[in-house]
Amino acid sequence: MIIFIDTFKEDRARVALKEKDGKLIAERSFKADRTEAEKLLPAILELLKKTKSGLRTVEAIEVENRGGSFTSLRIGVATANALAFALGIPVRPADGGKTLKRAGVEIVKPEYDREPNIGKKQKLKFMKLL
Repeated sequence: MIIFIDTFKEDRARVALKEKDGKLIAERSFKADRTEAEKLLPAILELLKKTKSGLRTVEAIEVENRGGSFTSLRIGVATANALAFALGIPVRPADGGKTLKRAGVEIVKPEYDREPNIGKKQKLKFMKLL
């Protein structure tokens, strides 16, 4: 079984369980506006319980790793990499791209479509009043 993680949209996330051939077993989509970190692992565990499966039945993890919100995408990719490492299973990007090898471990690298705006100075609306 494969766990699929998709957090590239800012306000929604999706997790799924798939067969090796890509056939969908179960899926869950949920509102995750800035709450991906809190909701992602519980959603995966919920799907596993719903299908009466366990983490031992998971053979690989697939994750969306391109585009979308910087933080949302980073949370999905980091979760996929960490879970794959902990379970000792492969992780791969959903688009079929290559993984990177770091310290003997295969990881998926997030590929952002824009620079993050974390820490950038932004014009505040009330400043126009001064």
